Amino acid sequence: MRILITGNMGYVGPIVARHLRTVMPHAHITGLDSGLFAHCLTSVGLPERVLDEQLFMDVRDVKPELLDGYDAVVELAAVSNDPMGNRFEAVTDDINCRAAVRIAEMAVARGVKKVVFASSCSIYGAAEGGAKKETDSLAPLTAYARSKVATEQALAQMDRGNSVVTALRFATACGFSDRLRLDLVLNDFVACALVNGQIQVMSDGTPWRPLIHVADMARAIEWAITRDKSQGGDYLAVNVGTDVWNYQVKDLAEAVAKEVPGTTVTINLDAPADKRSYKVDFSLYRQIAPQHQPRVMLADAVRDLRSGLTAYGLADKDFRTNPHVIRLRTLQRWIDEGRLSDALRWTNPEAPITAAA
Repeated sequence: MRILITGNMGYVGPIVARHLRTVMPHAHITGLDSGLFAHCLTSVGLPERVLDEQLFMDVRDVKPELLDGYDAVVELAAVSNDPMGNRFEAVTDDINCRAAVRIAEMAVARGVKKVVFASSCSIYGAAEGGAKKETDSLAPLTAYARSKVATEQALAQMDRGNSVVTALRFATACGFSDRLRLDLVLNDFVACALVNGQIQVMSDGTPWRPLIHVADMARAIEWAITRDKSQGGDYLAVNVGTDVWNYQVKDLAEAVAKEVPGTTVTINLDAPADKRSYKVDFSLYRQIAPQHQPRVMLADAVRDLRSGLTAYGLADKDFRTNPHVIRLRTLQRWIDEGRLSDALRWTNPEAPITAAA
């Protein structure tokens, strides 16, 4: 099998590549990435060593012939969180939606049998009532969430020929990675506990969030690459996670404090209400992918992060300003230095990177 992973040099990509290499040792795996976060390593060694090939390219520049010969395309490339989506709203639509749909259309036209799109449960937005199923209405509140909705709609309407297309609506990612992000709720809480001994919840703590460990995201992608049309049809949008990982933010903070002794938790009861609150129903995924259900639970994820961050040597009490672990800071630094345009395209990719990068 020949597999192409776009956006492989981000937070999730290294875990996906390593997992696919383990379960498909004879597969030819190619990564495609513009390298914006290539230097943001939080582990020893280059994770791309498990690949057969690494292409450095913007997903907006992919040509149809590049997709020839691939059996599966995994689309991870995205402007990947709400703050970045708000700062780069037009680019978010361009990369997360337009480029993703174009690559899917080209892949189908070139005979690629499996297309996997990394979507998000954030598309449910402000979701009152019970846990949301795939058939429930969507209420995207941010540019990031809207881009995922638009892509799903386009994939559902496109001519899929003989291809099987899967949109994986992932719960909020967490867990240690070769290119860790600390702009995700659980990752942030663990970092705060380790370096400050305190977690400050910047809301009243009541919003609901479903979470999933990056290792279980990789297992879901493996399933989507191999799934048959009998498991959901030639197009499927499915919530990926597990019901027991639906937590209120305050409960996440308390779980971290339990695993990192000496941590105190403060909740800002005067904070304005966070409208992003949603519980998600994962029963469809449990039904059609019984062998690929999430295995990593909350306490395990916290220990994983604690161990990884300790080995990495995180000591910066003000880590939220650190461009090495906060993606928006990375992009802003490149723009300020004139290396990156506001369209998130390299202006001088051959220029050397300074030691402080």
